[in-house]
Amino acid sequence: MDRGSPVPLYFQLAQQLEAAIEQGDLAPGSLLGNEIDLAGRLGLSRPTVRQAIQSLVDKGLLVRRRGVGTQVVHSQVKRPLELSSLYDDLEAAGQRPATRVVQHLVQPATAEIAAALGVPEGADVVFLERLRLAHGEPMALLRNHLPSGLLPLDSAALEATGLYRLMRGAGITLHSARQSIGARAATAAEAQQLAEPPGAPLLTMERTTFDDTGRAVEFGSHTYRAARYSFEFHLLVRP
Repeated sequence: MDRGSPVPLYFQLAQQLEAAIEQGDLAPGSLLGNEIDLAGRLGLSRPTVRQAIQSLVDKGLLVRRRGVGTQVVHSQVKRPLELSSLYDDLEAAGQRPATRVVQHLVQPATAEIAAALGVPEGADVVFLERLRLAHGEPMALLRNHLPSGLLPLDSAALEATGLYRLMRGAGITLHSARQSIGARAATAAEAQQLAEPPGAPLLTMERTTFDDTGRAVEFGSHTYRAARYSFEFHLLVRP
């Protein structure tokens, strides 16, 4: 700690702890110990340690568990805004993705879904609802509609890998997508599935994906835990 720095000591400690979590020096599930022990070991006041810990709790990197103590969770997933799947992004970040299929059925297309997929209203479409996890922790609720007959799907395959991988394996070349991002409060059902309190902030994404022939092959409506997830933008200055 640099006590001569204008940067507050709690912020310096929070930065060091966050770096240790991001680099894997503090593994998910490890305990920090109580505030008194930490303050004594670091030569800091207890309020300073408490403020540093609270800032990381607010970021979703630490969690206070009754009877357990302060525990490291998983670093926030930072997803680039490009045509990739959450499964691949989690795997690339070393997050050990897993999937739980909630619903997998055929249903008539609503006007919104029909317009997105370019099919007649009322036509059969495949509906998928999946819970995506990382290290066993819920990360996102994924709802997808696909044209009927696009590719063979079963729940076992959907739980073993990502949807885009299955599409590519079926010979579908993903070319482009139209996407919008927003935010809203979690419904009671979403909060329960995502292990968040009702009304917790969620990031949302809607995406229509097209193959190399211009055919719409997927319409996705996804919700992400805001405390565990962010989108990254790379912006260029237009000359």
